[in-house]
Amino acid sequence: MFKLNLYNSLFYERISPKNANLLPNLGENEEQFLCFDLDPAQSCSIEPDKAAFLGSLLFIGHKTKENAGKQACKIPSEKAVTLPQGNYLVVQQRGPQTLKQAEWLKLAIEQQKDGLWERNKLGNKLYVRYLHEDGAFVTQIFREIKIENDEI
Repeated sequence: MFKLNLYNSLFYERISPKNANLLPNLGENEEQFLCFDLDPAQSCSIEPDKAAFLGSLLFIGHKTKENAGKQACKIPSEKAVTLPQGNYLVVQQRGPQTLKQAEWLKLAIEQQKDGLWERNKLGNKLYVRYLHEDGAFVTQIFREIKIENDEI
């Protein structure tokens, strides 16, 4: 787990959940991005209930490395989804395939426990990013760290 100050938003083209697989069979030049609401009571608990933790799927995004540089300019705003710039708590897992939802959900709960133990104020959205990097598939989980004005 590490903290990340994301200086530039990551942009993806919104795709319909009907057209997406939540365990993507990605090519080496593709990324998929998921955003979930978290249950408000569970998102601030040091011992969250796994069954109640995830709320609704807000959106799914997709991009390829070929059009990643041009993507932010070319996607109409109503079709774009982003991981906004900001401060995040990030955990990732590398392997021969992307993690299944049960696997990354376990990782997300551990991320929350560690983040709260370190006295971070975490946002109520969970972002999951699937990509291929350096010969392995990577599953990344992002949680926003809320910064209070007196911490700046």
